[in-house]
Amino acid sequence: MKALVLSGGAGTRLRPITHTSAKQLVPVANKAVLFYGLESIADAGITDVGLVVGDTAEEIQEAVGDGSKFGLEITYIPQERPLGLAHAVLIARDFLGDDDFVMYLGDNFIVGGITGLVEEFRTSRPDAQILLTRVADPRAFGVAELGPEGQVVGLEEKPERPKSDLALVGVYLFTPAIHQAVRSIRPSWRGELEITHAIQHLLDSGAEVRSTEIHGYWKDTGNVVDMLEVNRTVLETLERRIDGEVDEASETVGRVVIERGARVTGSRIVGPVVIGSGTVVTDSYVGPFTSVAENCRIKDSELEFSIVLRDSSIDGVGRIENSLIGRHVEVTPAPSVPSAHRLVLGDHSKVQIHT
Repeated sequence: MKALVLSGGAGTRLRPITHTSAKQLVPVANKAVLFYGLESIADAGITDVGLVVGDTAEEIQEAVGDGSKFGLEITYIPQERPLGLAHAVLIARDFLGDDDFVMYLGDNFIVGGITGLVEEFRTSRPDAQILLTRVADPRAFGVAELGPEGQVVGLEEKPERPKSDLALVGVYLFTPAIHQAVRSIRPSWRGELEITHAIQHLLDSGAEVRSTEIHGYWKDTGNVVDMLEVNRTVLETLERRIDGEVDEASETVGRVVIERGARVTGSRIVGPVVIGSGTVVTDSYVGPFTSVAENCRIKDSELEFSIVLRDSSIDGVGRIENSLIGRHVEVTPAPSVPSAHRLVLGDHSKVQIHT
């Protein structure tokens, strides 16, 4: 069995962060979202992985390498532009051959991994198996309709009037039957080859499509709110570990990880929190559900429920919360007079100003 991991999306909902970085590499608890998926695949006993990449291919290849650090063998599959999940299957045909495979969206996060799902598929081996979860607004997802006995009877992609609240999670398992299906469908109104249409084609042709409803934690980390929520969930699993330097004037409370090479002076750290290697926290407060990446500087500030990416500094700005701060960012106080705001903002930025 092989795995096909999709990492070619543009990440428009995470701009401006994704103007300069692949969305799959934005860290959760100081580890790229994509890495959690690759680890889940390895844990399920799958070693042969095709990684579909787009404009950010060079960055992803540099981060993942040949896959050996995950116990995987990686084959990179270039996709000129994101033309749908079924298109990714289409262009991966040579890599997939006649093997069964799991398709995993690289920006999805599933607590507990996929080992049980893969074992179930290997045992029963339907033509396709999909993962479902109940959501508040199914209009933003692919949606499954189930029959009276729980069988899959229909699928729709982002419907205006959903027939259920069961959304497709970004993990699919297929036999080679899917290849004929992706060749038989036409692009949707979005101009994409939808995997929901390909699975519907399997249903219409009498193939067996099974579903598994998950009740655990799943997130599509496509926006800032979801990124912060996933970060919170992962940090809740931390075990306390202090490998860096913490002086006597500092206090660490609860599940706090201070990586080797980090330094905390005159500060209070209340977990769950992770402080990356090379980061210096001085005369500050870092509160629950915060991850600070490597080589950052936090001084005379308060930080809570936030993600700070590498090589950034926050100096003398009071309290920051519910924030995602990118790489090489400088956050400093504005002059108190004259009373004006001075902004340098990238495309698609969102700013909240207290007046």
